[in-house]
Amino acid sequence: MEGIALQAFVTLFVVIDPPGCAVIYAVLSRGDPPARRRSQAIRGTLVAALILIAFAVGGEWLFSLLGIGLSAFRIAGGILLMLVAINMVFAQRSHVRQPTKDEESEAIQRDDISVFPLAFPLIAGPGAMTSVVLLGGLGNGGVTVLGIVLATLAVVLAVTLACLLAAARLADMLGVTGVNVLDRIFGVILAALAAQFVLDGIKGSFGLG
Repeated sequence: MEGIALQAFVTLFVVIDPPGCAVIYAVLSRGDPPARRRSQAIRGTLVAALILIAFAVGGEWLFSLLGIGLSAFRIAGGILLMLVAINMVFAQRSHVRQPTKDEESEAIQRDDISVFPLAFPLIAGPGAMTSVVLLGGLGNGGVTVLGIVLATLAVVLAVTLACLLAAARLADMLGVTGVNVLDRIFGVILAALAAQFVLDGIKGSFGLG
């Protein structure tokens, strides 16, 4: 179970990318008073938590209802995460993890950015939603695995909130180069995890695992 917890933490931390979220949030919330930035960070993290918990608990049931097997979802999810990883390694903009330029422009003009784009897609983006469903199915799933994934998710979201609350300082400290270096390191790790998800899906499809 320790292995599942470690894999869940690494996957969620890399996909959500708390430092990267903080830098983007610092740009989107520039000009807002500290109290407003703090309340939006807390509200956005809570909304993202609700979205990801819903997918972790009900995602597999939904796919079963649609006739999608977990092995097929592992393959599809692994490919999606691989695309995210490639963008991270080459420091390219990924709309799976970040809002588009039009979305950013709209967000800057909005009074409250806690739900969009902070909660979605910055924190609870497609990659994170895919990850919680895949992680919940590790080791044939079960209540214990789900509990580990949810506990790990809580830890990663707590780190994310801490980064958001310190967004302005973190953005100044890391800068664009620092964020790109972190993204490249995280991208290599995520690529390996994505490949493992695809391999597990293929094994499950052919009854090899």
